[in-house]
Amino acid sequence: MDKLEKLTRREEELMRWFWQRGPLFVRELVELSPEPKPHFNTLSTMVRSLEAKGYLGHKAFGATYQYHPLVSEEEFSRRTLGGVIRRYFGSSYLGAVSA
Repeated sequence: MDKLEKLTRREEELMRWFWQRGPLFVRELVELSPEPKPHFNTLSTMVRSLEAKGYLGHKAFGATYQYHPLVSEEEFSRRTLGGVIRRYFGSSYLGAVSA
């Protein structure tokens, strides 16, 4: 599988909602968001960015899209942990565990 682009903290939060709940519409993301709720267009832009990065796909429902994860939470966690171990522990899992 190709290398995944890094996610911002907010993008990762959005992905966690998709991993926990499955396919979602942007309006559902607005409802899930804590106060103060972000604008629909802000979340729509972020979701399209996640789609461009290869994390989400979509299915059309008339004039709107329902988005779904293309990368599992397990795959994301494994790759993120692998990057940390390569970067900070010289690819040594033993070094990471003993730190």
